[in-house]
Amino acid sequence: MAAHRRIYASLATVLALSLSACSMNHSAKTIHGENGITLPPPPQAAVHVVTDDYDGIKVEDAYQWLEDAKSPQTRAWIDEENAYTQKYLSQVKDLPQIRSELAALQRVDVYSIPMLRGGKYFFRKRLAEENQGSLYMRAGWEGQDRRLIDADKLSADQNTSAGIVDVSDNGNLLVYEVRVGGADEGSIHVLDVKTGKELPDVLPSARYMGVSLSPGDAGLYYARFTHQGTDVWLHKFGTPVADDAKVFGGEYRGEELGELDLVSAWVSDNHHWLIVDIAHGVPATREDYLVRDLRKPDSPFVPLVYGVEAHVRLADAGDRFFVMTDYRAPNSRIAEVFPNSKPADWKTIVPEGKDVIDDFSIVGGKLFVSRLHDVKTETTIYTPDGKQTGTLTYPGIGSGSVVYGRPGQTEGFYTFESFTTPMTIFRYDTKTGRSEVFAKPKVPFDSEQYEVTQVFYTSKDGMRVPMFIAGRKGQARNGQAQLLMTGYGGFDLPMLPAWNPEYAWWMERGGFFALPNLRGGNEYGEAWHKAAMFGNKQNVFDDFFAAAEYLIRNHYTSREHFAIRGRSNGGLLMGAAMTQRPDLFGAIWCGYPLLDMLRYQKFEFGRLWTTEYGSSDNPKDFAYLRKYSPYQNVRKGADYPAIMFFTGDNDTRVDPMNARKMTALMQAASGSDRPILLHYSVKGGHSSGVSLTQLVDDEADEAAFLWNETSGNSAAH
Repeated sequence: MAAHRRIYASLATVLALSLSACSMNHSAKTIHGENGITLPPPPQAAVHVVTDDYDGIKVEDAYQWLEDAKSPQTRAWIDEENAYTQKYLSQVKDLPQIRSELAALQRVDVYSIPMLRGGKYFFRKRLAEENQGSLYMRAGWEGQDRRLIDADKLSADQNTSAGIVDVSDNGNLLVYEVRVGGADEGSIHVLDVKTGKELPDVLPSARYMGVSLSPGDAGLYYARFTHQGTDVWLHKFGTPVADDAKVFGGEYRGEELGELDLVSAWVSDNHHWLIVDIAHGVPATREDYLVRDLRKPDSPFVPLVYGVEAHVRLADAGDRFFVMTDYRAPNSRIAEVFPNSKPADWKTIVPEGKDVIDDFSIVGGKLFVSRLHDVKTETTIYTPDGKQTGTLTYPGIGSGSVVYGRPGQTEGFYTFESFTTPMTIFRYDTKTGRSEVFAKPKVPFDSEQYEVTQVFYTSKDGMRVPMFIAGRKGQARNGQAQLLMTGYGGFDLPMLPAWNPEYAWWMERGGFFALPNLRGGNEYGEAWHKAAMFGNKQNVFDDFFAAAEYLIRNHYTSREHFAIRGRSNGGLLMGAAMTQRPDLFGAIWCGYPLLDMLRYQKFEFGRLWTTEYGSSDNPKDFAYLRKYSPYQNVRKGADYPAIMFFTGDNDTRVDPMNARKMTALMQAASGSDRPILLHYSVKGGHSSGVSLTQLVDDEADEAAFLWNETSGNSAAH
């Protein structure tokens, strides 16, 4: 198939369309927000029509020039949009109060799950008054916390974060990553814990897909992603990075490995094996695992799992290897695999059951297997040979983790959280089964005043879909409450009951929060995922719309009080909501979104997601992508709700061009007088990592917009 062609409109046509765009931009129309907010018409983006030809089907694009993030014209337009958004936010009278309330929920001491090495605990901790989490070490359970890396001092604006990557068995070497803003890329550093001095060995900023200390702590094995493919390298301490030896990549068994084949690598817990994971696509449609015996010089890579079209996740326990897989088990099973074995040789340890297996781990000689029972976590404990020995007890209904730790240790850590309960980290004794709290944040939120319920509703095609609804106990259902709903629906990711300060704040203000478990995730196994892939993507949107209709029909809220938010793949969901069912919602926050589904694969990580969405380069895929792609389905003169697009320059995963182009088009096309805004960060990105001050400011802007625009206190529209 020939690549589609770009056809530029004539100068006369461009001029005519530019004049038309002026009228579409409501040049004489005042924009009205709630609570008396008024704005002039939004900035007018220049119109330069490009026509893309998809095998004879021509699709016009007026704002393709906004794909160039570095052009002076794009930067000037971004500045105008940010100034316009600030005109709106400056009129939200209680924005300072909202910022203060969110800060109170966020500014608490928080910890990461510790790593135990050589009797020392390594973890990340951010104190309430700090902007970044620093890296700490505690010698013994009763020891004092010693700060190893002060993240607040990594940059002047405190938008640089640090995270633990690996720690040597004796606890003397700490490998950590430094990331700027919300970028996915980071640099790798090594600290001598005893002396507090940095080793001169630094891996430059890149996307690393796994970094492990080599046996004897002589260097680092690491996998580094590029758009040409991911390779595995060995860096020996004391040598230049330029001299690092490539140990894997390019091809295996005559099979070429490219950008779509994500390779990660790590050293086994007993240091006997270098393990390479090859994930074909995102999410992987096939996952291969290879091992190299590090005890034998120049030993070849041997397959543990190879050529199997299934999801596979591997864990090592000494010289034994276990996988969680949906191969011939849509709800997954746990099996033991062996070098050079075929699927027929795999030994089932925990068979498939009615509830999907969500996660597993091996700690202290025990196998912890987590299942989702109607999207609620239940974890069972087994011996490595599959004998059930007990369960892990969580303090309520919510989202609990498996126990994290090492196969040879007798203690590990697990977490529990829900919409009304902040995440608590527990220490677990594998010998006695006893749990004790390692870290519990002192959040000023009275969980006892709130409740979480689960309902089931029927989607457009008759599918039964679960949804969580949270709010204050005894709250009236009269259609007047402001309700915030979010969703995701994709990439095999289940959406579990998890703590989020913004959702808690919404409930404190008297609103409801709702999360429907849309098809596309893993809530009910791979069948639930596949029901929303490729040409089935519309099922996600229909599930979401049916959830909204249920909430309105049952008087939790009404259209004018209904706010929705989503980011990344959830941002695509927001784009579908605004273009397909603008009648259902009062306000939409669309963060780091995918919106131009005909061109997404040409930017950043986009091509890797063609295994989930498909690609417009394929005529069959083009037909369904064109049908739902938000950018191509904006209707001139439609009555759109209030919308805030949110993205940033440091989003190196979902290209910000999606939000830029959609903002320009929506502002030009909307027939309503509701605000359509772009909140464009020059520091933030797709991943976490910005300072807490920046995070709270961004969340406050989002929350203020959504709350204000669903308050229903304006007669202007």
